[in-house]
Amino acid sequence: MSRVIRLTAIAMVVLLPAPASDVPRRLDGFSAEAAAPHRTWEEKFRAIPDRDNLRAYMQRLSARPHHLGSPYDKEVAEWILGRFQEWGLEARIETFNVLFPTPTERAVELLAPRRFTAKLQEPAVDGDDTSGQHDEQLPTYNAYSADGDVTAPLVYVNHGVPADYEQLERLGVSVKGAIVIARYGGSWRGIKPKVAAEQGAVGCLIYSDPRDDGYFQGEVFPKGPFRPRDGVQRGSVMDMPLYPGDPLTPGIGATADAKRLDRKDAKTITRIPVLPISYGDAEPLLAALEGPVAPEPWRGSLPITYRIGPGPARVRLKVTSSWDLKPAYNVIARVPGAGRPDEWVVRGNHHDAWVNGADDPVAGQIALLEEARALGELLKQGWKPRRTIIYCAWGAEEQGLLGSTEWGETHAAELKNKTVAYINTDSNGRGFLSAGGSHTLEKFINDVARDIIDPETKLTVWKRAQLARIARSPGERQELRSRPDFRIGALGSGSDYTVFVDHLGIPALNLSFGGLDGGGIYHSIYDDYYWYSRFSDTDFSYGRALAQTVGTAVMRLASAELLPYDFTNFADTIEKYVDELQKLLAGKRNEVEERNRQIEEGVYEAIADPRKTFIPPPVEAVPPHLNFAPLENAVEALTQAAERYDQARSKASLKAVDAINRKLIQSERLLTDPAGLPDRPWYKHQIYAPGYYTGYGVKTIPAVREAIEQNKWQLAEASIARVGALLNAHAALVQSAAEDLEKLAR
Repeated sequence: MSRVIRLTAIAMVVLLPAPASDVPRRLDGFSAEAAAPHRTWEEKFRAIPDRDNLRAYMQRLSARPHHLGSPYDKEVAEWILGRFQEWGLEARIETFNVLFPTPTERAVELLAPRRFTAKLQEPAVDGDDTSGQHDEQLPTYNAYSADGDVTAPLVYVNHGVPADYEQLERLGVSVKGAIVIARYGGSWRGIKPKVAAEQGAVGCLIYSDPRDDGYFQGEVFPKGPFRPRDGVQRGSVMDMPLYPGDPLTPGIGATADAKRLDRKDAKTITRIPVLPISYGDAEPLLAALEGPVAPEPWRGSLPITYRIGPGPARVRLKVTSSWDLKPAYNVIARVPGAGRPDEWVVRGNHHDAWVNGADDPVAGQIALLEEARALGELLKQGWKPRRTIIYCAWGAEEQGLLGSTEWGETHAAELKNKTVAYINTDSNGRGFLSAGGSHTLEKFINDVARDIIDPETKLTVWKRAQLARIARSPGERQELRSRPDFRIGALGSGSDYTVFVDHLGIPALNLSFGGLDGGGIYHSIYDDYYWYSRFSDTDFSYGRALAQTVGTAVMRLASAELLPYDFTNFADTIEKYVDELQKLLAGKRNEVEERNRQIEEGVYEAIADPRKTFIPPPVEAVPPHLNFAPLENAVEALTQAAERYDQARSKASLKAVDAINRKLIQSERLLTDPAGLPDRPWYKHQIYAPGYYTGYGVKTIPAVREAIEQNKWQLAEASIARVGALLNAHAALVQSAAEDLEKLAR
């Protein structure tokens, strides 16, 4: 799941350089007396992670396929448990029983105008020994596809997102009763069969076009890092924008005695059969299409004329699966806090993979392991964190964040009461540090990044990323050079932070390195040690940097006297989001007004089927003006509260702040609504959520944004008021915390 996140996260890439100075920077959340010894412990920690250990961990973990339910998946979990215990951490395995379909029959056949049978098989590569472990590999398929055997005309739908079907309508092409073929990209894969079914399609194929994920990008594997002709991207197509986790136990942990839905009632299983295929298998299907030539942006890099259809290509698609409950193993390790044991810092990365998974997820898991080993060394030397640290090696992430979601749902009350923050990693590569997360942690992660040295340039990772961003984004240079902290991106979904931030209202961060290690082996048999050690972080120096970065963040959160949340950057970000909403509405108004003008003046043009008489569309109602005052007033309240808190924090003594910390822990929870988002009650957070039609991609202030996008004006107005009230409650808590700090300064 993480490759999409990582590639898009490069656009979030951190973080600006600190001014050169011999004076140590203030350590946010620490008194002067506590800061110096803590920095000494951090320096000791950052010296411990070892590249040879990271390499050895990867060789061990990626030696065999270890998908959910496989023998090696259990062996991997038990091996990680043993390492945690060896390093002096309290650890155990917590198991959940989750629904996991595995295919028993798969078929894709072109029946007309000629015959072709897709291979649906990735071949082994000479020299890459693990690519030949066919007996242990999952076949190429999409988990949670409906069973089905359908034969129908084929239609090419580009990325298969709603905007593509609007284009098809203008072209006079319907997919009702058809099998659609969509290329990867443009959205998360599960959106493609979801929208296709809504449009009346009976089946869906998803392929990797070489323009996006193959030879157009560079040399293909094994000569280069990119996806070869027969490479296939496996993956879940569960409808995660409704809810992630086990489809049969929404909102509750999938324990042995959990009450489960009947499979027919599970809303996150697709309504139509779907399979992924290689561009080698896709080419004959696409070449058999006639009909309109695809618009230029829809054309890939296969040596064909891209046409839309329908027909004369006629295709048979068959998928049947065995629908079984499988054990998901979460390995949970704990370092008890010495001062505030009931305040938790949670750190996680998943251990399961679609196949061998060197890049996704082992590259992140090995950093987590080396962090845990380094903390164990510090414990032996006398270091004690103030708060409890919990390390989590999640199971069953690839199928839909199952392990982390079930654990979060099971322990929801305790997590909401105790958790300070969750820090996630997934895959990792070579290049620039990237960060997404809750904006109350934006300043915090900026400060951490200023203390980590980039292994190649010897600059801070903050400085290196800032220079790269300035070179790449001329329009942002002024802000990049002037804003004290670099903006981090908001989190939608796609990795194990989802249950923490979206459902429980726990501030979260997602961290990785990347940008200089392109490749196309995501979710294929070629994501293994052979590929990773040749084309990604070849000397494991960025695995070491990731361990240093995340471990420093964990130590700092666990030992700060005052929790290092910052509300000024959060208020600034909310103001930006409100401005975006107003521009979104204004843009829709302008678009409708201009189209209506063209229709009324008889100059409206559209791409239409030349065989049909063009009938201009009717005049639309212009979107109404919305009252944004509740959000604008909330932004003002947030800004004032944040400024007061910042001033109070700079002057206060930090010797008696436990009560303030208990208050601050609830600040992110106040951004959630028990009723959840409209039609998506599992998603409680009202500032961050994955989009209903984006899957992974975030929608900020989602109830308002999606109501505007979907022309639901009454809902938009009501959502503005509801979110404004939550933001005002958040501001009031910050004001109260500021008042408490002011008393400590007297």
